Amino acid sequence: MARPRRTGLLLLATRTLEAILVAAMLGVFSALPLGVASALGGTIARTLGPLTGASRRAERQLALAFPEKSRSELAAIVRGMWDNLGRVFAEYPHVRRIKVYDPDSPIEVVGAEHVDRLRDDGEPGIFVTGHFGNWETVPRAIAQRGLPLTYFYRIPNNPMVDRMLRAMRHKEGIELIPKGAEGARRGLSVLNEGGHLGILTDLRTNEGIAVPFFGRPAMTAPAVARLALRFGCPVCLVRAERLEGARFRITFFPPVRPRQTGGRNDDIASFMTEVTAAIEGWI
Repeated sequence: MARPRRTGLLLLATRTLEAILVAAMLGVFSALPLGVASALGGTIARTLGPLTGASRRAERQLALAFPEKSRSELAAIVRGMWDNLGRVFAEYPHVRRIKVYDPDSPIEVVGAEHVDRLRDDGEPGIFVTGHFGNWETVPRAIAQRGLPLTYFYRIPNNPMVDRMLRAMRHKEGIELIPKGAEGARRGLSVLNEGGHLGILTDLRTNEGIAVPFFGRPAMTAPAVARLALRFGCPVCLVRAERLEGARFRITFFPPVRPRQTGGRNDDIASFMTEVTAAIEGWI
């Protein structure tokens, strides 16, 4: 009976130390100017990240997607991935302070009229993006256009870190809901009420439907297509790009609707293939 208690205490201690470390790092990044914090976060991540098993897995996956590239080219892409992840983490304390549409904003927005269109059309709507650039800038660009957004996110394994990051992500006009059954119920409620959802559609999943991705079938969550078909609502794809350092471009593409032919499964597969093809093109 004592072993489960010791295991629980060890897990609590590990999570507490992890949360203290994250809080300390975020405190340092918060005290630095945005550009300096971003550069420091990128340096740390691209130095340490390539030493991990996750980095080797990334190289293997890239080799499947880009068989024509050399090992040095693949390694450079992976270092760039780590650089961006480190920058995103370091930018957390700063992103919520950015006034996206101010003249001196580090964010350039293309296609903001499409956000206005969804805001004013009297219908529910869905924004779809992926983990590109600093994806945390996307909900700000939507909410600061006067369109409240309910945004799905993946819960970190550490609940203390989750609370910390939620506090940094929270901003008026943005509601965060976790992926999963509870979040799905809330998402349905939002669309029923004529609201708008934000979905990161490039998370790994072992379920869903298989669609082509870099010439191979990839399991893809079909929620975007299912919701758009159920509510007959528009879907707006959004691409976030890192231009240089801590400067970004957010592009809103014209809203589209899935075709409804009467064959629901085929319609879902067709629309998710279109969405996945767009993301492949961004990559």
